[in-house]
Amino acid sequence: MRRVAVAVLLLAGLLGTGCAHRGTVPESVGPGAREKGLASWYGRPYHGRRTASGEVYDMYGLTAAHRTLPFGTRVEVTRRDDGRSVVVRINDRGPFVKHRIIDLSYGAAKRIGLDVDGVAPVTVRVLGPGEEGSHAAKAKKGEKEAGPAPAGSAGDASHGCFWVQVGAFRDHDRAVRARDRLEEAGHHALIMEGPSGLERVRLGPFEGRPEAEAARRAVRGDWPSAAVVPCG
Repeated sequence: MRRVAVAVLLLAGLLGTGCAHRGTVPESVGPGAREKGLASWYGRPYHGRRTASGEVYDMYGLTAAHRTLPFGTRVEVTRRDDGRSVVVRINDRGPFVKHRIIDLSYGAAKRIGLDVDGVAPVTVRVLGPGEEGSHAAKAKKGEKEAGPAPAGSAGDASHGCFWVQVGAFRDHDRAVRARDRLEEAGHHALIMEGPSGLERVRLGPFEGRPEAEAARRAVRGDWPSAAVVPCG
């Protein structure tokens, strides 16, 4: 019985810290390593609690949770839909939601508009301990960063970041029902804030137009107006 009681106490301690709901093994990667996926953010009720690194979580700071990167690693998080970026320091573990690769603090999310969108496609680039680097800093130095041609450019319009937009709704409940219906059918759907208060229900993001077109064909029976749209 004593062993059971100790185990329960240890589990309660883990659940009370930041995003650190599951154990992970830190993965050392060199500067320049990149990862693509979805970013989200977290704030209350974690503000003021201990993170997995032992620090007290400050939702207004520039920090983030990652599943495997060592604590203290600095990374640049760049939105693939509009190019905004922010540099953060990893001090917590998470997110533990499918397709999401990093959880930003509220302060970091606000820098790139993620506090409004909730979830967005990003590229996470490892900078290394203490390294300063961002698109903005490089622009000040007059450097031009090389990269793949943007979606719809003369380079190759079939590559890049694409969504499948199923619909845009003024009524939040209709948007939620559409998302839930897609999820029940086995698709990964998101609700994203659009212009004029519209809520866009989308599938993705996809790494190329062919993948997006395949997803559109898979849902067009129930959603004939679904369309492939580039990120941005």
